[in-house]
Amino acid sequence: MKKNPIKKFLDSGSLFIWLCGGALSVSLLMIGGLLVLIMINGMGYFWPKDLVQFTLNDGQVVLGEWVATEIIPESESIDKPKGHERVQLKVGNRDLYGLDFRWVDRADILNEQYPPDVVAFERREWGNFYGRIKKIQKGESLLASGHEEGLRVLYPLLEQTNDIQEKIHEIERNEIGELNHGLEQARLSLRSLELAGQGETEERKDIAAQVHELEALYEIQNRALMALYEELDQFLVTVVDAAGEEKTFQVGTLVKFWLPNSMGVSGKLLMYVQNFWAVISEEPREANTEGGIFPAIFGTVLMVVIMSIAVVPFGVLAAIYLKEYAKQGIVTRMIRIAVNNLAGVPSIVFGVFGLGFFVYAVGGTLDQLLFAESLPNPTFGTGGMLWASLTLALMTVPVVIVATEEGLSAVPREYREGSLGLGATKLEALWHVVLPCAMPGILTGLILAVSRATGEVAPLMLTGVVKLAPSLPVDGFFPFLHLDRKFMHLGFHIYDVGFQSPNVEAAKPMVYVTTFILVSVVILLNMAAITMRTRMRRRYAGSSV
Repeated sequence: MKKNPIKKFLDSGSLFIWLCGGALSVSLLMIGGLLVLIMINGMGYFWPKDLVQFTLNDGQVVLGEWVATEIIPESESIDKPKGHERVQLKVGNRDLYGLDFRWVDRADILNEQYPPDVVAFERREWGNFYGRIKKIQKGESLLASGHEEGLRVLYPLLEQTNDIQEKIHEIERNEIGELNHGLEQARLSLRSLELAGQGETEERKDIAAQVHELEALYEIQNRALMALYEELDQFLVTVVDAAGEEKTFQVGTLVKFWLPNSMGVSGKLLMYVQNFWAVISEEPREANTEGGIFPAIFGTVLMVVIMSIAVVPFGVLAAIYLKEYAKQGIVTRMIRIAVNNLAGVPSIVFGVFGLGFFVYAVGGTLDQLLFAESLPNPTFGTGGMLWASLTLALMTVPVVIVATEEGLSAVPREYREGSLGLGATKLEALWHVVLPCAMPGILTGLILAVSRATGEVAPLMLTGVVKLAPSLPVDGFFPFLHLDRKFMHLGFHIYDVGFQSPNVEAAKPMVYVTTFILVSVVILLNMAAITMRTRMRRRYAGSSV
């Protein structure tokens, strides 16, 4: 009897193959679509857009970047034709208008222009300003009058004010920072002598003299700093927006300026590279919605490195014991079940545990024993880089244990027996033969741990991450790496800018940029581990991992 074609097709298994292939294709399309969306919105942030000037029917003139176009819903356009469009402009000039964006109905636009002389100013506060230069002053003296003359004067003047800003930054970070560090160390030394019950001793007098000398040096640097600020405050630029309203601000508040409508493709491409470098190398401004994200990149990478250093030894040792030494029985099976279940615990639970155990218990004890002179200000008894890294290490250690056990299981039994037969001890066979062959599996666990830990945010909010860190965990003061300091993180930066920003619409581009950088950091970290794993596989080709 001839089989039904449909039944024959089902029995052949082709349907299952097509379902598996279709599921893989859909998954790849979703991942690819997400990455493309992030890349387009993130990388597009750096391109200098042209400024469009609309003249409206009521005589208003609006200038800004063309951000989006959308169809107005019928419920919002009762007096407009169906399917009517409106345009969203980034008008900037927040200190004049009180907003960054404005919607303009296409039906209200009388004229559309791209004037070549309009200038975009990037400021250290209040966002961008779009307009034309009216005059430039140094105190009461007029340096330039009019737009063309103002542009010629502003180029060298901005270089001069940026040099002053660099000098101010150098004094604040280096000279004054070093003096503040010395004063704090002297204060702690005096406090330590006080706790030890020592009265007026020679050591105490020497410290007091050192404090007096440091305070005198601090006053000198402070006067130099004030002189630089006074010099910076002298330079003023008056600009006019598209509607004719004037605004005067200090040239020192400018980061840069450009004429977007007069720039060619090569000029915009150069500025695109400069903008990208500025974002990944500078510190944030304007409640994290402007400027760079270097502290967040640095904090994320350093945290992952410290976590990896902590999680790999513990995970590998635990897996070796379970696989090579532990007696296989009900206790071992229960431990494996517990490890597997631990991998499914919500990350916020690990954050609560890290806060209670690492921060309050361990950190509080360390403060009492080693840093009593700093109390009541905690050193390790508060969130910091070390506790956040250890919390993530605890969260990801089950992944490393499982992957390492699988790697150990994949090493052929003959390797162990051959080593032992040649006179090696079990430890020597494990160290010189089994572990190198299992290294690809160990690195697989590390890759999975890094992938999960890099994007985690919830545990970090309880164990050390902050919106804006006053300083990096690495500096020039001993011990150079300060694991007790709080830090910034790319994942938390996305949450803070996207959901806690006072101006969410203006912060949206920075959310995409930070997301793109976070994905890039994860890919780079994983690629480093994958490269190491590939080399191990080539070296120990006998392992089937």
